[in-house]
Amino acid sequence: MMHSAPKTMTAVLLTGHGGLEKLVYSRDVPLPAPAAGEVLIRVTACGMNNTDVWVREGAYGTEDDPSAVSTWRRHGNTLTFPRIQGTDTVGHIVAVGEGVDRARIGERVMVDFSIYNRDDDSLADIDYMGHGRDGGYAEYMALPAENAHVVATDLTDIELATFCCAYLTGERMLERARLAAGETVLVTGASGGVGSAIIQLARARGAVPIAVAGPGKEAAMLDIGAQAVVTRGQGDLAEAVEAASGGRPIDVVADLVGGPLFNDLLKILRPEGRYTTAGAIAGPVVQLDLRTMYLKQLELHGSSQGSRADFRRLVRYIEEKKIRPLVGGVYPLSEFHRAQTDFMAKNFVGKLVVVPD
Repeated sequence: MMHSAPKTMTAVLLTGHGGLEKLVYSRDVPLPAPAAGEVLIRVTACGMNNTDVWVREGAYGTEDDPSAVSTWRRHGNTLTFPRIQGTDTVGHIVAVGEGVDRARIGERVMVDFSIYNRDDDSLADIDYMGHGRDGGYAEYMALPAENAHVVATDLTDIELATFCCAYLTGERMLERARLAAGETVLVTGASGGVGSAIIQLARARGAVPIAVAGPGKEAAMLDIGAQAVVTRGQGDLAEAVEAASGGRPIDVVADLVGGPLFNDLLKILRPEGRYTTAGAIAGPVVQLDLRTMYLKQLELHGSSQGSRADFRRLVRYIEEKKIRPLVGGVYPLSEFHRAQTDFMAKNFVGKLVVVPD
């Protein structure tokens, strides 16, 4: 363990489903101890995600009732309160549990937040740190040593904390949809964490991304690699996409919005096109005309998080500088309510990052 280890730490505790009042800033949270096979890190930065908000609100519904208050996992809830959320964690190893080489103390690591629950590549029983166990909105975090990865990069801790959840989610979406070099992908919600990640990840694959984003964010989308930008809510979406693509067929739609856009997105896809989603910020319940799906021979993919192989690819992209961080704002842990309020307002591009006080 650490020399002169503190007994308590500062953290933000999720105390139940509900509003911001369910997030409690505390200076008296017991310091976690690394179990066998685990490490303890001193957290230096943690990125914020939509999942944090939706889990707090209990906004995932159930298969029987889309409006029911429910947490992230469809089968077998692992969320207990109080819980420390936070997935995109970067920190420095300060202690190790039994069976972990003490030489790892001092390493700067990026956390693979996934709890895989099995040894193969299936994500059928996936969980994550910040849900099934405590995450990174704290001064310290204990986690399995195999999930703590050294990344060979000169990026700052804050910059490194923008990648994991958003880019891993985006990479899995593109992997499931088999996006290939030369193909065109339409990205909705493109200015958010996952959307802006997908634009860069598509470029890393040699594909051509077209962004759908809100007014005022067009220049930022072009700057990170979008071939063209369609401004959301202005005119007919299908016509705007056709003009933006120069008539190129849309091979893949990577959708993070859902809601009323859904049918238009299927209409935009070419025959035998692929639709992939990992979010529904405009509404999770949509109308699907099955005739469009089967007459156009479409594929529909649901996706969440990513596999170990996806994470290794993400690390390689970072080290090869094929993707870059997008920091939309930095907040101290003590101003967590303000950070999440600003996050929900969506008046930024990229990721918001929380740092210890």
